[in-house]
Amino acid sequence: MSHSFDPTILREYDIRGIIGETLEADDARAIGRSFGSMLARAGGKTVAVAYDGRVSSPMLEHALVEGLTASGCDVVRIGMGPTPMLYYAEASAEQVDGGIQITGSHNPANYNGFKMVFQGRPFFGADIQDLGGVAAAGDWLDGSGAVTDKAIMGEYIDRLLTGLDGIDAGMLDGLRIGWDAGNGAAGPALEALVARLPGEHHLLFTEVDGHFPNHHPDPTVEANLADLKTLVAEKNLDFGVAFDGDGDRIGAIDGEGRVIWGDQLLMIYAEDLLGRLPSATIIADVKASLALFDHVTKHGGEPLMWKTGHSLIKSKMKETGSPLAGEMSGHVFFADTYYGFDDALYAGVRLMAASARLGKSVTQLRGEMPAMVNTPEMRFQVDEARKFAAIDEVKQRLSSSDGQVNDTDGVRVTTDDGWWLLRASNTQDVLVARAEGDSEAAVARLMAQIDEQLALSGLERGEQAGH
Repeated sequence: MSHSFDPTILREYDIRGIIGETLEADDARAIGRSFGSMLARAGGKTVAVAYDGRVSSPMLEHALVEGLTASGCDVVRIGMGPTPMLYYAEASAEQVDGGIQITGSHNPANYNGFKMVFQGRPFFGADIQDLGGVAAAGDWLDGSGAVTDKAIMGEYIDRLLTGLDGIDAGMLDGLRIGWDAGNGAAGPALEALVARLPGEHHLLFTEVDGHFPNHHPDPTVEANLADLKTLVAEKNLDFGVAFDGDGDRIGAIDGEGRVIWGDQLLMIYAEDLLGRLPSATIIADVKASLALFDHVTKHGGEPLMWKTGHSLIKSKMKETGSPLAGEMSGHVFFADTYYGFDDALYAGVRLMAASARLGKSVTQLRGEMPAMVNTPEMRFQVDEARKFAAIDEVKQRLSSSDGQVNDTDGVRVTTDDGWWLLRASNTQDVLVARAEGDSEAAVARLMAQIDEQLALSGLERGEQAGH
């Protein structure tokens, strides 16, 4: 017996496909058999499994568990919940060696997939390709593992609440916050959490619904924050927090309805953390604003620019001992008094904590940030075979230029009046461009530099591609 996956589903950071087209129960079973065999060979035995609120998730979970137990692994079924609750189960239980969350994250309702943890580290990149190889060769171990069910929501909520430790409740009681779960998997956990938080809380769309009837659960797209903005404005709340479909990415707005983007949230978290851990290394991805790196330096921290991708950032945190990292996409990782994985519920709690400790409202913190002019992330289709080559050509041409060139992930060029970025997506046949400057004119100049480099490689910023 062996199994071949549709090649499009074995991606850089996870496994993801379209139900009934590229992803079926047989794939889930083969993932279980392959992951289970790889874990057993590495000396592991027990896997925690959970799933999000998509219609297809229970079917995939059933098949995945079959595959894991057929490889001799024991399975702890956590049930439905946000991805960080599965990460928590894996990180906090000594007897658990791996974890798999079935989730389509922020993708359309007909998608689903798998996010994996292997002996405490993210399972991605070469690991996922190896899993495909194990399945194709049918190189599976045989066994019959046991299955147990474990309800961990209560202890997970207890753990989230420790994000407020050491803060006088009186500083938090006056907070009034709006929360939007977007009908994603974080809804029930959010309800349980806010019931125990100080302050006044107003909730939207906590009912789990895999069809996402109210808006798409991706808080990095401003249009998806419209309901939260209305709530915050109507109730005159201090700020609002939104989640993606599986609760590992946070979006936020201040009391005036201004979006607080991923790198801006990191500015707030960094300022709070550096007050307690001076000179700590704070990691952000190459798409983040220069304002963030400057802010970390100003508050006595060591900024480190790293590659985009939650698995890559988690790995870099372990390597450097960084207590805090984040991405533009809203993944925020706390490793100071937490586990170093991306948890949007915990990030929401830590936003309350930061505001209290810094003695400033979230609106004030947002208002104090420098007004930078930047473009959204522009994504455009480029042939898979061409995308990395084109970036290499740009690097080559710029190697003799006088601009500051950072090639950590693609090309980021810093000039006197701003910076621009061109990188190849690891998960799609697209190039990603972004620019930021101190004026509209500066951004126009920077975009012209991007277009010039693309033209020299026979490309242009054409049709915008989706995620």
